[in-house]
Amino acid sequence: MNKPKLISFKLCPYVQRSVITLKEKNVSFDIAYIDLANKPDWFLKISPLGRVPVLQIGNEVLFESAVINEYLNETNPPSLHPSDPLKKAKHRSWMEFASTLLSDQYVLTLAKEEVEYSKKYNDIKNKFALLENELPEANGAELYFSGNTFCLVDTSYAPFFMRLEFLIHARNEFSMLYENMPKVALWAKTLLSRPSVINSVLPEVEAGYIQYIKDHKSYLAGIL
Repeated sequence: MNKPKLISFKLCPYVQRSVITLKEKNVSFDIAYIDLANKPDWFLKISPLGRVPVLQIGNEVLFESAVINEYLNETNPPSLHPSDPLKKAKHRSWMEFASTLLSDQYVLTLAKEEVEYSKKYNDIKNKFALLENELPEANGAELYFSGNTFCLVDTSYAPFFMRLEFLIHARNEFSMLYENMPKVALWAKTLLSRPSVINSVLPEVEAGYIQYIKDHKSYLAGIL
């Protein structure tokens, strides 16, 4: 079988989802980093949307992190999805919800005006309240979306929580997002302590993420 090759941008949270899945599945893979501000021609030829991640398997190409993760899950047992069809569909629904959180986070970090920044902060807080209600009660010192078992849905949230942790390091007030959200806070802590998540980004990503925000001269950049 051809060794898969993942095309990545260092700061991309969607690529990180696929890296986590590859590591959880113990799949040997290669990774190539590109600059999305200066996309090479060879990349544009294989990426219909011009986005990362892209996974190359021999002469075949897959794009979009959700599709890549489903493929990796199906081809490398055991499955990280629940076996029950309804529960599986529910997990997939909440994976889509994770993408809206990442979108809110992106807009929050790059918003030029305080009004837009504050709106996105509140949107994230409101989404946390929905997650707090959806998460099961903790049974021990760890918590995953489905309780005590790591599932594919968890890969969708880990990149968001990691970037939130970067923001907390830069401005502690961001920790207030976890106020009155004990289950969300424990879930984030559990995911961020998992080896597949810790090792899913390069060491320089945290500094690069904060610098990326500062380079865009956003409202947040002015208060970091």
